[in-house]
Amino acid sequence: MGDFHTAVALIVATDTEETAVRHMYEWTQRTFAEDGQPYYEACFSRGSEDHRVVYARQGEMGMVAAAVLTTKLIGRYSPRYVIMVGIAAGIAKPDMAEQIYGDVNVANLVWNYSVGKFVPIERADIQYGSVGFIPRPTMIHISEDILPYVEAAAASPENQCHVHIGPMACGTSVVANRDVLEKQARSQLQGTVALDMESYAVAYAAEHAVEPRPVPLIIKSVCDYADAQKSDQYQKFAAFTSCEYAKLLYEKFLPL
Repeated sequence: MGDFHTAVALIVATDTEETAVRHMYEWTQRTFAEDGQPYYEACFSRGSEDHRVVYARQGEMGMVAAAVLTTKLIGRYSPRYVIMVGIAAGIAKPDMAEQIYGDVNVANLVWNYSVGKFVPIERADIQYGSVGFIPRPTMIHISEDILPYVEAAAASPENQCHVHIGPMACGTSVVANRDVLEKQARSQLQGTVALDMESYAVAYAAEHAVEPRPVPLIIKSVCDYADAQKSDQYQKFAAFTSCEYAKLLYEKFLPL
């Protein structure tokens, strides 16, 4: 594992996501005197070698908490991979079949669609009633070296999930309005497959960590479509499929 001390660090943001992760292994809780954050450790085997996996849950949803926790996990455990699992809103791409609940989205790029400037309507690129907005999105590309393994895991007979690979949009607010989705996210970057509130921060913290830097991966499944019908009905199922695919990916396919 080289200079890395842990194979995988998993990050979750909600109760539902944590429940799904807890079913992956028999976890052992660790706490440290200088840090109030609970961490949970387990091991998995590949061949004759055992590898450590750890998870932690954010204190609250959103990018700030995600960046803080990612930084703490990297500093404490030095993982080779930082993987955020959980739930996201699905966005149907024009060139692919409609996403269904539980479909897994793996980001090849994460971008913050909420960055920009509020301006008078006559100067705006996007208009919400009497409010104008000029978007200035920021982006982080996920390592292309990882994508062949993502595709191999998706094509594996062991995988029971439909996997989409593409850009994932990240913003500061929960979205339950299709008009906001279309104007803010989908129109800015065509091909975006999903929308969440943490992915960009996890990738940013990993990309700007001290050496050895982990590879960030965002694996989130469709639980709604960010529209007026948004509900919690499919969150447990989506969290489960996200964890199942992530576990297959790193236990069987990713280099360790």
